[in-house]
Order: sequence, then structure tokens, then C-alpha cells
Amino acid sequence: MTEAATRCAPGTPCWVSLLAEDPAASQEFYHELFGWEYRPGPGPGGAGPHARAVLGGREVACIGQMPPGRQCQAAWLPYLAADDTDAAADLVRMCGGTVGVGPLDMDGTMRVAIAADPAGASFGIRQAGTRPAAHMDGGPGTVVWNELITRRTSAVEKFYRTVFGLETGPAEGTAPASGEGPEGDGEFGYLTVTAGDRVVGGINGMGASMPRDRGSHWLMYVEVEDTDAVARRVTELGGRVLTAPQDSPRGRLARLADREGAPFAVIRREG
Repeated sequence: MTEAATRCAPGTPCWVSLLAEDPAASQEFYHELFGWEYRPGPGPGGAGPHARAVLGGREVACIGQMPPGRQCQAAWLPYLAADDTDAAADLVRMCGGTVGVGPLDMDGTMRVAIAADPAGASFGIRQAGTRPAAHMDGGPGTVVWNELITRRTSAVEKFYRTVFGLETGPAEGTAPASGEGPEGDGEFGYLTVTAGDRVVGGINGMGASMPRDRGSHWLMYVEVEDTDAVARRVTELGGRVLTAPQDSPRGRLARLADREGAPFAVIRREG
């Protein structure tokens, strides 16, 4: 498959990965929850072996080993598409963000970097090579939405617009908003994020409602057939329910955490 065939508009979430203290246990957790199978593969820049989660023959995510001595909270990391990872990394620094890893080549199939926005939310940058993007086209067990949880939208909106060319606007019922943040516009409330001509994610400005145990972060939503059943299964597998199942304009959703505390959300979409 050629780069042209797999290219995503800049800023589009195109990959998602997790670094875990016990990757084998995390792989088992998500296999039991979503039916993911795994293929071994290298990590970026010699970071060690990673397992590529596969569903229906297509890659949907990646789980790897947390580097020894790294002190950070477990979290799913979305990778945003870029035409030039090095140029995007330079813009991150110019706009008040930081670049913690890279840019570097990953197994000769893509060029990546790991960065953080001015509010501290980590994300990856991915320049497509010969490896296709993760399957995010919908269906149970696939990532269908990525949402930035932050205190103030104004602190990061311009950053993502400058680095990736993303546009933002009022939600207008298009996002699976959790309803946790206060109403408002500009500082708080919910904004959708558009790459090219497609809505690809959201920014949730939560203000004082920001979770105290975690700073700004990206949250992935995985489509499921039964939100309530998945929430119950999470606790059986040793995870936690952070926000109980609730209805939203786009479907029934819940915020959860895996065994190591990495947050994620699930949604049964309507229509």
C-alpha cells in the first residue's frame, strides 16, 4: 500500500498506543474486553517490543513495555497525522509545547515523535510511510473518537490549529460529549475538531471539573455493542469505572480505566 493511499489529513488521529508496566496483562485485559488479537512488532527508535492489536485482520492499536525507570501515569496516546514529523515537532516547540521523544524512524515504516501541548497533554506525531494507519472507521472494538480533556480550551485551541491546521467549532451535537464539563464557549464547554473537511475529535474544556488525579490528557473512545455490559466486565477484569454509563447525543458512553489506571471510554453509537 502506498503512502498516497494511506495518507490522512494533518491532525487526524491515525494511531493509538499504550505503554504498560505489564504489557502481557494489559494485552489480556483488552483481549477479554474487545476481542483484540496481537502481532509482535518493534517499538519506535528501539524502544523495545510492542504488540500490535488486530481486529478482523486490521491493526487497531499498539501495546508496549513502559521503559525502565520512567515515572509517568499510564495513558493511551493518540498519534496525529503529519506530512512532515520534523516540521511539526519544530512547530510544537515554537508554540509552547515540548517534544520528549524523536523525531525518529519506526522500523522504517513511519517517522514519529512524542510531544505535549502547552497544557501538558501528551500526543504522538506520525508521518505515514509504508504502514497503514490504524483502523478507526467504526465497528465494535475499534477506536472511533479522540477527545482532549483540558482545563481551558483557549489554552490549546490555537496550538493545534498552528501545528496541524486543525479547525474548531461548537459541538452542535456531533460529539459524544461526556457532559462533565461546565457549559460555555471559548474557555469551557465542548468544541469539535476538524481536519480537512472531516470532524475527527473534540476538546472538552472542563474548568474546575477537571479530574484532580490527572492533568490534561487525550481520551480514546472505543465502540462497543453494550456499554453497560462492558462497564461491568471492566470491574471483573480488575479495572475501574470512572464515570458510570450515561446517555449522550451520540450514544451511551462510560469512562473507564484499565488495571494500571490508563483511562479510556466506550460508546454504543446511535444510528
